[in-house]
Amino acid sequence: MELKPGLSALVTGGASGIGKALSLALAAKGIFVTVVDLSEEKGREVASLAERENAKFHLKMDFPSAMFIRCDVTKTGDLAAAFQKHLATYGGLDISINCAGIGTSIPFQTDQTDGSHSWRHTINVNLIAIIDCTRHAINCMQATRKPGVIINLGSCAGLYPMYMDPIYSGSKGGVVLFTRSLVPYKRQGIRINVLCPEFVLTEMGLKIDPAFINLTGGFVPMEMVVKGAFELITNESKAGACLWITNRRGMEYWPTPAEEAKYLVRLSSSGKRVSSSVYYEDIPIPQSFEKIIVHTLSHNFRAATSIVRRPLKLPIESRQVLVKIIYAGVNASDVNFSSGRYFSGSNQDVSSLLPFDTGFEAVGIVAAVGDSVNGLKVGTPAAVMTYGAYAEFIMVPSKHILPVARPDPEVVAMLTSGLTASIALEKAGQMESGKVVLVTAAAGGTGQFAVQLAKIAGNTVVATCGGVEKARLLKELGVDRVIDYKAEDIQTVLKKEFSKGVDIVYESVGGDMFNLCLNALALYGRMIVIGMISQYQGEHGWKPLAYTGLCEKLLAKSQTVAGFFLIQYSHLWKEHLDRLYHLFSMGQLKVAIDPKKFVGLQAVPDAVEYLHSGKSAGKVVVCIDPTFVPKASKL
Repeated sequence: MELKPGLSALVTGGASGIGKALSLALAAKGIFVTVVDLSEEKGREVASLAERENAKFHLKMDFPSAMFIRCDVTKTGDLAAAFQKHLATYGGLDISINCAGIGTSIPFQTDQTDGSHSWRHTINVNLIAIIDCTRHAINCMQATRKPGVIINLGSCAGLYPMYMDPIYSGSKGGVVLFTRSLVPYKRQGIRINVLCPEFVLTEMGLKIDPAFINLTGGFVPMEMVVKGAFELITNESKAGACLWITNRRGMEYWPTPAEEAKYLVRLSSSGKRVSSSVYYEDIPIPQSFEKIIVHTLSHNFRAATSIVRRPLKLPIESRQVLVKIIYAGVNASDVNFSSGRYFSGSNQDVSSLLPFDTGFEAVGIVAAVGDSVNGLKVGTPAAVMTYGAYAEFIMVPSKHILPVARPDPEVVAMLTSGLTASIALEKAGQMESGKVVLVTAAAGGTGQFAVQLAKIAGNTVVATCGGVEKARLLKELGVDRVIDYKAEDIQTVLKKEFSKGVDIVYESVGGDMFNLCLNALALYGRMIVIGMISQYQGEHGWKPLAYTGLCEKLLAKSQTVAGFFLIQYSHLWKEHLDRLYHLFSMGQLKVAIDPKKFVGLQAVPDAVEYLHSGKSAGKVVVCIDPTFVPKASKL
């Protein structure tokens, strides 16, 4: 962000010390400044000085170029009012600097009070109020939809221990990690950084033992602190950055790249996701293992399948990887696969392939690798998306391995279900922002991703489901309008509340729901067909239906119906899985796992039938081997 006249800034703790220096430095650039502080006399003095600086840039204005607001930052109501007054006066907030801070009035080692006037108050001012200020600043910037910069004042005491005041050190350490964790806001144009100077000549700095100050190289000049703040404001690449300022080393970002490399999970040069560490070092490899096979073509999964034991082919062939499966995902299309619908040819041709493996997706641990396998080690968490996932072990070519951060059920949900939603909305739906998106069977494994991704993209999301619990889940996921078909008529709601139609439909039910959605589609609307679960479990399995008048309807409104089959987009799997996991790890994407537990291969038919019962909410997952589930720490 370029520092130029006409921008506005709000500075808490702006009546003295670093806050005062930054308020005046900003005003000297022609920036409107709101000084927020508890000290009225000092605060008004700083605001008056800021107005004089601003007079060099602004003449004959209907509003003050600088103002003071008396505020106790520990009182959230007062703080909210201060931000709102700034917003009302200047029409936006470009820069927010949160400087208010205090030391602990009573040494922690001798404090026998409840802390309300000592250590607890320090935490409220130094950490809780910073969080509150950051929250209000973000809301202001989001409301005006303009880019902004927030700087939280940390301290060197937040980077390394300050034995003389552990409470102050702890509060500032909290500020540092809180701010560094806010880097995802950069995607919204909001950059949040933390400034950590060593000792500065302020009222607080003068309380430190001069001998200790000398050992650190003396007080850091205020000009250096201002320069550091301006660096964090103007450098567009800095978000979640921590700038450490000392006389000994100058200005330096913390942590260094070498320190970051010890904990960051990065993309390799090949684009493959890599995990931070080996998950298990020793995976016992048995002589044989169990798996589920299809022995008879039938949409009745239980009747079509059985568990068999097969020997493990050792040694492992070149470029092959053996994966120990921990969790496998259950999909509606499991019954289509067991009936042979995904194979070309006549029933006789497909029958000749029997028996064949089943199960589309799983996560587990790399148990062994063959020659010429690079970048994968025994113990690496991995995902697989290939036939044969309903098994204790699976052997796959190394190119089919998707390294993941953890072999958790949430990752299983991101595979077939999550990738279908992510890729289909982007490629088949050509989803933009500002549209109305309708998702059917929205509380299911893939629907939960579709509603959230549509919402993250800035759309109005409508979702259908059946039942109070499913409706509650969808509301928690941020759906704008939930239609519970057990309590409301979907067609009536769509006609009444979305009379112009919906722009995108993510459809997985088929049958009558397909027709209903098609009739609700707006001009130029797009319908993505990712399945038709209502047609999978008929008396004779999946039978095609005739959709009379389909072409005429599409032609009349320039609409599009696009089919989507995930296997044909395998070249995008890694890219979109990275996106999903990043959103999940940043807390922007929730992953709902159905609470009903299914354990062991023998539970797979139960899980498939449960999915088709319509009772599930979220992704249905089977834990193939519970002995490999990490146990919670006792500490």
